[in-house]
Amino acid sequence: MANKDLVIGSDAWQRAASIYVRMNVFVLERNIDIKDEFDQNDVPGVTYAVIYDGKQPVATGRFLREGEDEGRLTRIATLADYRGQHLGSQIITALERHAQSVHVHKLTIHAELTAVTFYERLGYHSVSDVYYEDGVACRVLTRTL
Repeated sequence: MANKDLVIGSDAWQRAASIYVRMNVFVLERNIDIKDEFDQNDVPGVTYAVIYDGKQPVATGRFLREGEDEGRLTRIATLADYRGQHLGSQIITALERHAQSVHVHKLTIHAELTAVTFYERLGYHSVSDVYYEDGVACRVLTRTL
């Protein structure tokens, strides 16, 4: 991963970098409505993982705490030019380590059907029927750390 750095944090600049990647991937590329993509969880204090290629944010994910020892990984995205470099799995691994550091032991992911196999390879298991979120078919997956 020459010249790429993974940073986890909740600073405003880290949130901005995550939003940059998500704007490109979900809003511009995938045509998700901007009002649906940027939600009530994009607030100060939320933890984001971002991979930078130099100064360029290229992949991201968001960690949300949901209860005493549960959390959710959301908004996992990689810019098109950087796909196939395993950056998504690096984001997931980093967020899992963060979850463990704050005593979270059960994670959920609401995944588009096209991404379910990716998450299953990382140890997640489907626990729901197909449902639709923002017009996209999804499933809920979980993993105990």
